[in-house]
Amino acid sequence: MTRLGVWFLGVGTGVLLAASGASADELRDQAKDLFPPVPAKVAHVRGQPVTSGQIDLGRMLFFDPRLSASHVISCNTCHNVGTGGADNVPTSIGHAWQQGPRNSPTVLNSVFNVAQFWDGRAADLREQAKGPVQAGVEMANTPDRVVATLKSMPAYEAAFEKAFPDAPDAVTFDNMALAIEAFETTLVTPNSRYDQFVQGDDHALNQEERRGLQVFIDSGCSGCHYSSNFGGQDYFPFGVVEKPGAEILPEKDKGRFSVTQTATDEYVFRAAPLRNVELTAPYFHSGQVWDLKQAVGVMATAQLGTEMPEGDIDAIVAFLKTLTGERPEIDYPVLPVSTEATPKPDFGSLPTK
Repeated sequence: MTRLGVWFLGVGTGVLLAASGASADELRDQAKDLFPPVPAKVAHVRGQPVTSGQIDLGRMLFFDPRLSASHVISCNTCHNVGTGGADNVPTSIGHAWQQGPRNSPTVLNSVFNVAQFWDGRAADLREQAKGPVQAGVEMANTPDRVVATLKSMPAYEAAFEKAFPDAPDAVTFDNMALAIEAFETTLVTPNSRYDQFVQGDDHALNQEERRGLQVFIDSGCSGCHYSSNFGGQDYFPFGVVEKPGAEILPEKDKGRFSVTQTATDEYVFRAAPLRNVELTAPYFHSGQVWDLKQAVGVMATAQLGTEMPEGDIDAIVAFLKTLTGERPEIDYPVLPVSTEATPKPDFGSLPTK
């Protein structure tokens, strides 16, 4: 089915629901079908079991700034697990104070996305983990330097051997990415009030929040933002009906076109997952909208071609706040100590005063 086919299916489903005067149980059943609850644990990735040794190693690597050339930037810098899995600035600041081109997506529940990054250029979290480490505007490192850094510390060598006991050479760039992916599978947020509602708790959502869920489905929002992650499953033009202004939709950033070089993918982006959305402002790939109510209004105009009544927008915002789940408590790891063999920090060309 095409991207727009999915969108029109969502609109049509909503119209039928509204016409039928659906009961609370009918709303629950349809919502559960469109947006299943988030599972409490991910045990396998690509058919392979996620082991405790890989998770423990990945947690160290996720928080270790020595994966960056400067020894300043870690994965957690831009995907802060304490602040919704993102960094809550319009676009991230990377190596030598360079400003990145796009807003940092949340790492929470990212394992459920069909692909990673706004343009889907990484097929999975394993591939995604390699990108920022090597990007000159982010961590500005190289695979060889990363491996040399990790091999310079005996505690890391031991942790890699525990995580990958069958590997002839455990400390590799690929295994670094696999370990980070394993840790990120633990960053799920189950048991939101929405999840409690679709699992049978009639008191989990109040009347306004239920109405917001109904409007979310009826208006067609669910045509793009479906699945357990309320998005992240497909790519859609930003501006199906009306393109936003250049501040929100920068003309130079053509989205998925940079990956596919296909004209129809100009200004096409992966639908943003909406789990924990109240925690991840500012919004959109440009990071230029700070208010969730404004973001919903922009989407109504750009994607649905309607000036949505303010009461409906308020109801959707109330509903979206019920998607905040139980965030994992992550202990900050004690990291291996650098040795004389550990490559020294490289700060690049820092701006002068």
